[in-house]
Amino acid sequence: MAVVMQIRAQRTDDTYATARRADLVQLVDGLGQESRRLEAEVNDLERSRRDLTSGADSQRVARDEARRRLDALQVLSGTAPAEGPGVLITITDPNQKVTVGVVLDAIEEMRDAGAEVIEVNDRIRLVASSSITGNPGALQIDGQPVTMPLTLKVIGEPNALDEAARFRGGLASEITSAQIGGQITIERQDRLQVRSLHVPQPHQYAQPAR
Repeated sequence: MAVVMQIRAQRTDDTYATARRADLVQLVDGLGQESRRLEAEVNDLERSRRDLTSGADSQRVARDEARRRLDALQVLSGTAPAEGPGVLITITDPNQKVTVGVVLDAIEEMRDAGAEVIEVNDRIRLVASSSITGNPGALQIDGQPVTMPLTLKVIGEPNALDEAARFRGGLASEITSAQIGGQITIERQDRLQVRSLHVPQPHQYAQPAR
């Protein structure tokens, strides 16, 4: 049965109640970094708005802004290559215990921590509509078989992503738990390259509103 990626609610309060103080400090620090990134993006958009309304070379500014937005949309939709800092996560599953839910949790944790691009095993570009199916040892993403070890290239703020993956009760804890018995490595990277592309499928029912 297919499980489609979606934004889930934050983990229950029990997770935070049992977390160590150091873990909570790391989480808050990561959230602070993501907040500063979003604030910088808002300031950038405000500058673009002022340039567009000032009348000074407004056509050039409009073209540059349109190109910038198109580039950003192509990266988010998975239809253009991307590069940037982030983390490289490698998961091994010798007991074949990694389920659809575990992979889904991993992806959601990264998205919650500000991941902008995620690539699996150097060949599968994850997007909002990606589906994860199958059973442990025979998982598929968007219909493509996923073999172990599972590698995730995640582009975003490295510290926030690293801390989210290592947070007590999070991805690293789940993979190395007695229930799964797997191994995980998390490496911060100054520059990751993602070359795989998502091929959009035509909508069967939805049409642009006019």
